[in-house]
Amino acid sequence: MVDKNICHIYLTRCFVFFGAFRWDLLSLLQNSISLIMKPTLFLLAAGMGSRYGGLKQLDTLGPQGQTIMDYSIYDAINAGFGKLVFVIRKDFEDDFRKIVLTKYQDKIPCELVFQSLDALPEGFTCPAERQKPWGTNHAVMMGQDVIKEPFAVLNCDDFYDRDAFQVMGKFLSSLPEGSTGRYAMVGFRVGNTLSDSGTVSRGVCEVDEKNHLTSVVERTKIERHDGTVQYLDENNEWVSIPDTTPVSMNFWGFTPDYFAHSNEFFKTFLSDPKNMENLKSEFFIPLMVDHLIRKGQATCEVLDTTSKWFGVTYPEDRPEVVAKFAKLGADGVYPEKMF
Repeated sequence: MVDKNICHIYLTRCFVFFGAFRWDLLSLLQNSISLIMKPTLFLLAAGMGSRYGGLKQLDTLGPQGQTIMDYSIYDAINAGFGKLVFVIRKDFEDDFRKIVLTKYQDKIPCELVFQSLDALPEGFTCPAERQKPWGTNHAVMMGQDVIKEPFAVLNCDDFYDRDAFQVMGKFLSSLPEGSTGRYAMVGFRVGNTLSDSGTVSRGVCEVDEKNHLTSVVERTKIERHDGTVQYLDENNEWVSIPDTTPVSMNFWGFTPDYFAHSNEFFKTFLSDPKNMENLKSEFFIPLMVDHLIRKGQATCEVLDTTSKWFGVTYPEDRPEVVAKFAKLGADGVYPEKMF
């Protein structure tokens, strides 16, 4: 006759063993899902080459021939981003695949999407005379079919610096699964975004007590006077602001629900006759974000960063940018070979 106590002990040990195995398996699956759901970096490259007199995003500015995009992607990978999505013009696809994607695709998964003038909702037609793209938020909408995870959006031709990717990567990675309406923007300190060559245009941000964005006002002339940062207001008067005032440099973080909101509001944008008649009207990211904040459908946390922004807007900016990258290389901030 079998001892009931021995059976009880045996069954208990089996339960503990298989229970522990089940828990380990569950943890492994959760870790795998966490790895799969790394945030995506969405790079705006559909306007490649506009004012600089060439494909400035592919200009070799680093000491070993690196492009600005190389630095951004290197920093993004190290900040935990798991996929790259580029939005480009369809007519640039072959060159882009040969020149750009071959460099990165062995290091990180890459996708291409395309922005075109006729990519409009059903019932709308692009005016025959229009040549200008529909703007940055229209470009973002092109990623809907390939982005199912939290994602960051930025320009290809701006150097954002390492800390900016770290703070955005941390924000997106820490979002609970299924989060909606919780967005972010890297708020660069205005004093870290100025030019020695003259005034700059920046979106000056205001935030509430939770550091959520409440407004972005584009100030077209900002510079330092006698050590103080100032902007020229509507009354043609210089207004002083602290060096730490957050400004937008078009580095945003979203969850995938942003696509549905954008699709709906783009219809409203196109339904306004002024936007169809004005062949240069654009559907910008700040316009979309401001709409959602005002409607109470989203919050946008402004993430502080110590990063110092720089970029090449005009040909005369190039020597200074080359010198800055040379110093970063000499100081060991970036390796000689990134890709």
